[in-house]
Amino acid sequence: MLRSLVSGEPVYDSAHVIPKFDQTVCITGHRGKSVIPYGGLDEYRDITMKTVKLMLCRYIDMAVSAGYTTFLSGLAMGTDLWAADYILRIRQKDERIKLIGAMPFLRHADRFPFAYRKLLERVEHGADILISTCMDPDMVYGKKRSETTSPELYRERNYLMVERSAAVLAFFEPSESHSGTAQTINQAARLGRLIRSFGLSEVYSVIERSGNDLRAAATEISFLENVFAR
Repeated sequence: MLRSLVSGEPVYDSAHVIPKFDQTVCITGHRGKSVIPYGGLDEYRDITMKTVKLMLCRYIDMAVSAGYTTFLSGLAMGTDLWAADYILRIRQKDERIKLIGAMPFLRHADRFPFAYRKLLERVEHGADILISTCMDPDMVYGKKRSETTSPELYRERNYLMVERSAAVLAFFEPSESHSGTAQTINQAARLGRLIRSFGLSEVYSVIERSGNDLRAAATEISFLENVFAR
């Protein structure tokens, strides 16, 4: 057992942590910088980002309503941490809910900007357990393999999350075919996992129907049919 370099919380070898498969959802998705505002206009950036997060929260609520109680987050910037932060909030009202943070390597947050690093610290403190698919404290991602670099660290984390989960929730743009999110979804499809996703087209549609009114958008999203219902 080692400790997180961000929060100081214990980090365990992923091989020894196996959640209840049929109750587990892993979450994957794009980072904030990949979110193009509605109409490509910067004046819509705020409503676009907030609607993405509302959609993400609604999908998590759907999963909980369908009986999923354990969520695996890859702790990356963007979707992973937005989702983890919300899961910690709903866990305050529902003690069944569990959050597992899955690191690709211990130094994965070295280049996180301050705001995301603080969010990661909060999430790590709140998570039920932190795991890593690489327990070598000196190992980091690199395009070429060496004693201290590996090009496979993120893929190994992504595959582990899929293998341990019955379902995958993704904020995903199909055009991003070479992203880590696409890699995760492709692996989920190969293994026959339930995949539920939404993209910017759905987000833009909500904005159009709500007239750029966040409260109206939240109401619109709340009426979405539960896509996780079993």
